[in-house]
Amino acid sequence: MQQRSSEEAIHAGRARVLADLGAGAVAGPEEVSLLEEAVSHRRWWCDQWPEGAAFLPGLLAQDMQDALLERSGRWPLCPLCASEEPHALQVHPELGEDPYWVCEATGRTVAPVGGLPGDRHED
Repeated sequence: MQQRSSEEAIHAGRARVLADLGAGAVAGPEEVSLLEEAVSHRRWWCDQWPEGAAFLPGLLAQDMQDALLERSGRWPLCPLCASEEPHALQVHPELGEDPYWVCEATGRTVAPVGGLPGDRHED
């Protein structure tokens, strides 16, 4: 099996996180700028540790969670526990390949990073 280059992994990770931002209708200019900052930081990180390229989608998702928490609140909110106190999904594994979103309250897997369902709010 051929290993992706670091740059390919960075672009694939960026696309997956951008898809999740779009699914939650939070892919505006500010959020995309935050994602670009995270990509820039992780590009340096990946240059230092090329073997970690497979971990980029999960790391970028966590970077966005941290950046958005400081600016606008928790992201992404759990779609499984709508009647409960709003809470964010968590990336599992924290440092590993094939990351996915998990509801920490129930332990249920929601979607792979990059595969969150679209916003279901009705007007």
